[in-house]
Amino acid sequence: MTAFSFSSQLYIDGHRTDGESGTRTTVHNPATEEQIADVPRAALPDVRRAIEAARRAFDDGPWPRMKPAERASVLLRMAEEMERRLPDIVAVNMAEAGSARWLAESLQTSVPVAHLRDMAERVMPAFPWDRPMDPTVTPGIGVSQGQLRREPFGVCALIAAYNFPFFLSMMKLIPALAAGCTAVLKPAPATPLESLLIGDFADAAGLPPGVVNVVTGDVDCGTELTTNPMVDLVSFTGSDDVGRTVYSQAAASMKKVVLELGGKSANVVRADADLDGAARSAIAGITTHAGQGCSLLTRTIVHESVHDELVQRILDGLAAVTVGDPATETTTMGPLISEAQRDKVEKLIRTGQEEAAHLACGGGRPPGLQRGHFVEPTLFTGVDNAMTIARTEFFGPVGVVIAFRGDEEAVRIANDSPYGLAAGVWSADTATAHAIACRLRSGTVTINGGGGGVNPRAAFGGYKQSGIGREWGEFGLDEYLETKTVNWAAR
Repeated sequence: MTAFSFSSQLYIDGHRTDGESGTRTTVHNPATEEQIADVPRAALPDVRRAIEAARRAFDDGPWPRMKPAERASVLLRMAEEMERRLPDIVAVNMAEAGSARWLAESLQTSVPVAHLRDMAERVMPAFPWDRPMDPTVTPGIGVSQGQLRREPFGVCALIAAYNFPFFLSMMKLIPALAAGCTAVLKPAPATPLESLLIGDFADAAGLPPGVVNVVTGDVDCGTELTTNPMVDLVSFTGSDDVGRTVYSQAAASMKKVVLELGGKSANVVRADADLDGAARSAIAGITTHAGQGCSLLTRTIVHESVHDELVQRILDGLAAVTVGDPATETTTMGPLISEAQRDKVEKLIRTGQEEAAHLACGGGRPPGLQRGHFVEPTLFTGVDNAMTIARTEFFGPVGVVIAFRGDEEAVRIANDSPYGLAAGVWSADTATAHAIACRLRSGTVTINGGGGGVNPRAAFGGYKQSGIGREWGEFGLDEYLETKTVNWAAR
């Protein structure tokens, strides 16, 4: 078993604990299938204790009543500790999530720490926390004035997915803490280690007990978080099916819900596009974290005049992808998270073949990798947008290519999806590309590859069944704040 330099116990009310269940969950490396850790499995009493601790910390503790600048100072200390421990986070991410090293060192770990710094240094000082309302005459009633206040929402249940464990946990925790909320964080059962590590950072930063709590567990623990009346807000990242369940469970007590769900993101490639760049983005959509990303561009919609040329570029790029153990420096793409996820992806690949789509490459398991949950980078061409493989999220290293004749058809195909999380447009005519981007029903659209990074000042979230609400920066912070009007008579 791999030894990690931090406690893998639950973190409740400022203390480490093995919990009351007496049972443990084994964590496996998806690339080697070896056991790397076992962690306590929270029982329902543990989850309730965590919720009660968060409730006390919110109702009676200092955190919600601190000035934003005071909270920002604590968050900066947290960021400094994360930066100091970054090699630990990277190592755990590669081991439990199967990220290739290049991804573990960037989007999985460094980016959320940069977002934390940006929140404390830029967003919080500039945010309009409170502002006066000018005196206003109401005919027949009188003159009033007052104040608009932004106040923390309350106790937040933060439920993260397995694909980006640290990133997703932090994207929820950062705005919750910045707002003055308290939180119970529950990672996915397959990837609990990075979230449990956050307890160390909370201690090092000096967060008051109960402000951050981390519990493990599966459906029963998640249900407690989404139904317990002491929880005010639920933020969930995962599949749209589970998202609907979370939404309905939270409705009974009228909790606020923020959902970041699935995607089948379209990448529109016009005839005048930079085909090398468009091919790179299509390859990235297929291979980044083995396709386990809801906003990855996996549905390439290409003008028929450049279809064959683009497909060949994508095939050439996929042939150069190195699949293997994420710990190896030369690895481009790692494994899927589990055997069950690989089975799901392989079933969808068979469905594509049965629907008469052309399997242009891949579709099997990489030769020479007897252990680990690997699938070859896979591309389907000859795809109709009505096919299952064009409408269902694989969450695996599989892309589809669909041909179009004109811009109107491209927009129609791109928008003909139950999802609307992300999209891309490629064209030498940037004005036309922008016009298309504005018509796409997606929360994020990149033009010609975008800026090449995850901008902490952006808003991230989806249209349609891709979710509710927004994350990142001031937009994410706003989700964790109530707006209160205080009126008084003007004299």
